Amino acid sequence: MSNEAPPIPEYRTPRLCLLPLTLDDAAGLHRAYGDAAAMRFWDAPPSPDLAETARRIGQSLGASPVWHACWAVMQDGRFLGMVNYHARQPWNRRLAVGWILVPEAQGHGYMQEAMAALIDHCFEVLEAHRIEAEIEPENARSLALARRLGFSREGLLRDRLQVGGTPRSIEMWALLRPDRVAALP
Repeated sequence: MSNEAPPIPEYRTPRLCLLPLTLDDAAGLHRAYGDAAAMRFWDAPPSPDLAETARRIGQSLGASPVWHACWAVMQDGRFLGMVNYHARQPWNRRLAVGWILVPEAQGHGYMQEAMAALIDHCFEVLEAHRIEAEIEPENARSLALARRLGFSREGLLRDRLQVGGTPRSIEMWALLRPDRVAALP
């Protein structure tokens, strides 16, 4: 197991292409980051403008892929969303994942496809043993996605986040490498 992270690769799935997120993706990501409904369960308030979304991307790009990396979820050159890993602890073989879709891409199974590729990357390339997802209890779509991906609910963390000055509780969900291996065909 290495504390190093390789360059952020591209991934192709049957319908999607996952590309390392760049500043050129700001307009696409702003369709999610600037949308109050899409950001309702995110750990930050909606971006008020494109410049703020670009600043957030720049902040992500400034992080070492040892700790954090983001991919643009694309279909035929169209931006659909973003997936990431963050809070990586190579010494514990643990990291967290996150995802967001632009509103018009929801309900088509894109995120399940994109996250399956990211999960494979986390287990196979980054050698993770544990992948975590923090999901608000009211976020029915993300809870359903976590279940479909094989994550297990581990408990409620009360007032874990502060978003816009308001405390929010989250559920901790996790996928362990042995559980993922057991679920593969």
